Amino acid sequence: MALLAVFALNVSAAKKKEAKKVDNKPVFTIIKENPITSVKDQNRSGTCWDYSTLSFFESEILKATGKNVDLCESFVANKTYMDRAIQVVRFHGDCQFSQGGSAEDPLATMKKWGICPESAMPFPGSLYGDSLNNFNEFFAVMEPYVAAIAKRDAKKISGQWKVGLQGILDAYLGQCPEKFTYEGKEYTPKSFMNSLGINLDDYVSITSYTHHPFYTGFAVEVQDNWRFPLSYNLPVDEMMRVIDNAVQNGYTVAWGGDVSEPGFTRTGLAYAIDTKKTESLAGSDMAKWLKLTADKKKNLIDSLGCTIPEVVPTQEMRQERFDNWELTDDHGMHIYGIAKDQNGKEYYMVKNSWGETGDYKGIWYMTKAFIAANTMDFLINKNAIPADIRKKLGI
Repeated sequence: MALLAVFALNVSAAKKKEAKKVDNKPVFTIIKENPITSVKDQNRSGTCWDYSTLSFFESEILKATGKNVDLCESFVANKTYMDRAIQVVRFHGDCQFSQGGSAEDPLATMKKWGICPESAMPFPGSLYGDSLNNFNEFFAVMEPYVAAIAKRDAKKISGQWKVGLQGILDAYLGQCPEKFTYEGKEYTPKSFMNSLGINLDDYVSITSYTHHPFYTGFAVEVQDNWRFPLSYNLPVDEMMRVIDNAVQNGYTVAWGGDVSEPGFTRTGLAYAIDTKKTESLAGSDMAKWLKLTADKKKNLIDSLGCTIPEVVPTQEMRQERFDNWELTDDHGMHIYGIAKDQNGKEYYMVKNSWGETGDYKGIWYMTKAFIAANTMDFLINKNAIPADIRKKLGI
């Protein structure tokens, strides 16, 4: 009987523990949700910048025309990697050639070359026998090729290296079509772009740092911002007003920022964790957050759930983290809505490009504090910016 009693107590304790965990899991009420296209999977490729920005433009097309169009990431990648290789060669290898990029790359590609639908090029990965993009072999071939040209000890190089590189790009991504048929009509990439009902001159980039004057434009100093587009610099509170105003008025946001923080979970949530307060909640002031293992951090975040303490991001905090390399531009995602949990805390609804993973089938709920703390920059329709801020920026 004593053994049964102990067993019953253990079961009861386990149920209470589980109930607490369930109680701390956020229950969302949608405040505003704008239309998006289906969740895609970038798989083993560093192309979040490509998937997130084309997802953003797909929503822009939905807003403008009501048409659901699947734009082709491989077209953008093919053109972008050639453009980036040309820059690396011009700099004699003194800049980075990598899989990464920024929201400017799809925008620049569409302005220069146009775009095609997904159906006009081979399905990602199919050319080399994979079910989705896998850039491991692709870049193992391409990176040394570009480096061999860029770092040659030669007084002159020929243009044939571009022919060779284009062959590699086409072998792994497919050839970009000069013409194609879509819904019974023939297009070129440029004529297809012109048919989509959006004006590519309407899009601007926003950021928030103090090492440049506010209300001016500057190129954010990160390696994947290799085209050096200018971002308008706003105080952090106005940067956040822009996102809120956009979503509330039917626009979405192509977001770039830092998801390497422990508060960004793989289950579909992101919190700007206040580590000092979280340490004390761990049961001991000696349980320093930075000394916890990754698994213990994850367990603590999961158990606290939506009750986890968050920092209040400040302008000074953003600048310090940018300057000391804590705040990086490691991921691109697509903000399209706002929701609140059972405690009234507001989150942005954010479409990811890792397939239908996590608790919300490829959607992340990221608190406003997390976005304020971890935004590098974002692309937005200038018409989504509040009128008073547009006036300050002169747009």
